[in-house]
Amino acid sequence: MLAKLTQTAAPLGATALERATHAVLVLPFAKKLEGLRDVPALDRLRAALKRRDMKAGELAKTPVTVNLAAGGLCSFVMLDGGKSAFERQSVLRRAMAPLMEEQPRELVLALFGSAEVRRENAREVLYVAWLNGARLPTRRKKPAPRPLAKIHLYGAHDPAGFAEIAAVAGANTLARTLTALPPNELTPAGYRQRLRQIARGRRWQFEEFDMQRLRRLGAGAFVAVAQGSAPEDAAIVHLAWRPKKPQGRLALVGKGICFDTGGHNLKPAKYMAGMHEDMNGSAVALGLMQALIERNMPLAIDAWLPIAQNHLSPEAYKQNDIVTALDGTTIEVVHTDAEGRMVLADTLTLASRGGKAGRAPAVPDLVIDFATLTGSMGYALGSRYSGVFATSSELARLAVAAGEASGERVCVFPLDADYEAGLESKMADIKQCTLDGEADHILAARFLKRFTNDLAWVHMDLSASSCSGGLGAVGTDLTGFGVAWGVEFVEQWLAVHAASPAPRR
Repeated sequence: MLAKLTQTAAPLGATALERATHAVLVLPFAKKLEGLRDVPALDRLRAALKRRDMKAGELAKTPVTVNLAAGGLCSFVMLDGGKSAFERQSVLRRAMAPLMEEQPRELVLALFGSAEVRRENAREVLYVAWLNGARLPTRRKKPAPRPLAKIHLYGAHDPAGFAEIAAVAGANTLARTLTALPPNELTPAGYRQRLRQIARGRRWQFEEFDMQRLRRLGAGAFVAVAQGSAPEDAAIVHLAWRPKKPQGRLALVGKGICFDTGGHNLKPAKYMAGMHEDMNGSAVALGLMQALIERNMPLAIDAWLPIAQNHLSPEAYKQNDIVTALDGTTIEVVHTDAEGRMVLADTLTLASRGGKAGRAPAVPDLVIDFATLTGSMGYALGSRYSGVFATSSELARLAVAAGEASGERVCVFPLDADYEAGLESKMADIKQCTLDGEADHILAARFLKRFTNDLAWVHMDLSASSCSGGLGAVGTDLTGFGVAWGVEFVEQWLAVHAASPAPRR
């Protein structure tokens, strides 16, 4: 639940500021304070800047927090329109951090500058406040974390209540909330039940491909991973939304491994800790679907979520097994900890076919998948960027542009066919991976591409799903990375697609 918003285009006055317990004053970029008018408590800001030997313009990098006369806490920050979205969101997060540590029930946000500047800044300011005012699940008995209940916005007004940005913030919060749940709570069965409830509440179509059905269909790649768990509660969940007069068809796929032990190639304790977050890709896909629908995107949207666990048991798949995927491809298993690409293979096949199981097929115009897939992407980029692969230079360009606009930065990696030589097998059509680990993030993408039916496809390897201390707009280690990027990317893609739609297959 996001904090309730009250808004007024009127400026914040000194009296209202003194009544506030927690406030953030967002100033336009200026090298000197003398050019700013009608900003309350400037004397306190000047004193703080003098004490720290700071110049006014440095507020665009380093916010300053002061105590008000009545005991309230107030942060001053400048937003520089010449900075990137990531930099602006980061400085806003830092401005709000000391206030959010006190878990306020109400927050005052005040915008200053020209009407145009205030309108431009309001969306980012609210986005950061909504994200950091939410509280992720905890099972501590006391004290229970308090979410931010109310935001009072001064200096900007939107008749729709900034609903579009609230949709993105709510979707990001959903993704982080699901990812934070402990693995004994978010089991495949529990996750499926939550997805069923979400679909029912939002009137989305809901369909499940359980283990019995997947075996019957021949989805051997997914079944190989899921068969090691008891009970067999794994499934591929299909959610669908059909608006009136859609202008395109979008398929979202998200890896949903609720816990990953590594299987027979067991992870050491250091690397198994936190593997309940291996379902983050599915949470991002779900959140993105929710945001796009709430923003009235004229798209037929399908989300395909492979929900399973990768466990060690006598029934678990093992090295050198050869399994047959849903599309008939035979796969030589090389490493059981490369389970993500296995469950995604059959899921991508279903998504690229448009289902063809119980409903009329709806072959998508674009497929996007999200997955915490490879450690090598983390080695390549760290946790501040995520890596993307795309089947065309235009999609790659849109991916980078969406990262710049959303504040969720991505780096494009090659998808050239000659990389696939590393996956050649003497016993099967393709190897699952290699043991040397070289360019595994690229090999994984080449592996997955085989199952996309040559459709337009973007794959995001979520190396930035968790970043210690927060990232960009988000102050928690769990970032929800991919939701805001996805909204921006799909909007840009739809503008291009609507202008020159590809022929239906």
